[in-house]
Amino acid sequence: MRALQLHTNVILDFGFWSKDERSSLKWFARQIGAKSQVIYLPIDPETQRKRVQNRFAETPDQTWPMSEEELTKWRAFFHEPDEAELHGIVLEDAPQGYASWPAWAASRWPSLPDEYA
Repeated sequence: MRALQLHTNVILDFGFWSKDERSSLKWFARQIGAKSQVIYLPIDPETQRKRVQNRFAETPDQTWPMSEEELTKWRAFFHEPDEAELHGIVLEDAPQGYASWPAWAASRWPSLPDEYA
């Protein structure tokens, strides 16, 4: 968040598994006055598996082993962005049961600093 406030280009590659996560982070960027864009690079399961194996073989100190079962389980949690999301057209209200995106984000990411929650 601080990097965005300083108008530094930032690439986030974690926390974008669901539309709610992506919408929340886009909402925060807008509040800070930063531009944001979702870029989705699809990957098929076989290529993903090979990349995971290569990463672990080449830089084991920067990753951890991931089984095929784990990759399959994690893939099921991912919600592919639709065309509207990719074009930045839709920024939906906070999910039902939450008064705002900061309330949702504080619930989703308990370590979110209070200044943003």
